[in-house]
Amino acid sequence: MESCRKAGHQVTGLLNKIKANSVLIEAKGLRQEALCFAEGLALANYQFRKYKTSGDSNTLDVIALHSNKLTDKDLLWLNTMVDATCKARDLVNEPVSYLTATQLSDELVKLGKQAGIKVTVLNKKEIEKTGMGGLLAVNKGSQDPPTFTIMEYKPAGHKNKKPFVLVGKGVVYDTGGLSLKPTANSMDYMKCDMGGAAAVGCAIYALAKAKIPLHVVALIPATDNRPGENAYVPGDVIKMYSGKTVEVLNTDAEGRMILADALHHAKKYNPALVMEFSTLTGSASSALGKYACAFLTTADQNQNSALKKVRNMFLSVW
Repeated sequence: MESCRKAGHQVTGLLNKIKANSVLIEAKGLRQEALCFAEGLALANYQFRKYKTSGDSNTLDVIALHSNKLTDKDLLWLNTMVDATCKARDLVNEPVSYLTATQLSDELVKLGKQAGIKVTVLNKKEIEKTGMGGLLAVNKGSQDPPTFTIMEYKPAGHKNKKPFVLVGKGVVYDTGGLSLKPTANSMDYMKCDMGGAAAVGCAIYALAKAKIPLHVVALIPATDNRPGENAYVPGDVIKMYSGKTVEVLNTDAEGRMILADALHHAKKYNPALVMEFSTLTGSASSALGKYACAFLTTADQNQNSALKKVRNMFLSVW
């Protein structure tokens, strides 16, 4: 399947090189291969040109797919997945000069309206009332307020008795705080530190748009992490949403602070499974490389993985 996606990627480059604006994929007798080829072709055509004033735009605009093995359902999922992925990429590519925590919540509200998802946004006063000390501590160095966004997709006839909860890290920019990032170029991509938030927000958007009958909740704590204002410092002791206290030893561990509050909030839903997504530490890529992700689970290795159960449930309802 990945070979088919890569082949699609190569063809996209050729099509744009010759200034083609449409392409027909003829895939008689093929299903999965055709879907993966079209997916690779479409995703490779993505560009983020919102702030560009020069350079060529891709000409490819229409991708047609013909196969006697494909169904309308297949094409719905393919279109939805590509659409959601590109929306997530747009969010990750936005600079913090536009995508503050408040703006990120506004973008998630827009996604909710488009897909029929219930979206609730807690502002700073509501976060203070709730007692999310981790999120508030990280935000102390910022002039922009934090937000906590709750997205819930609960269709009639959903198949899971207990919801699946997706938690996404929404640090819209991470300087490291007073524990300023020390290494060369280490802040170059820190506008992308909300990649987890983009991933879960667009995942639940895709599930709703494709009308997958599963009850899913997405939780997104959002703030920037800066050394200004009344920034939290190493040595501070913070009372978290759970009531436990945390001693801060490094303010660049801000992801753990805001995610601890979100993960405790997830308990309210008595979930079947909680999955958290984040660009949490550069050590992961140092250890594993850029084509792998670090993965930690409490699932019993002697039993079937909870993730496999979710995958099988997804396949069964799809």
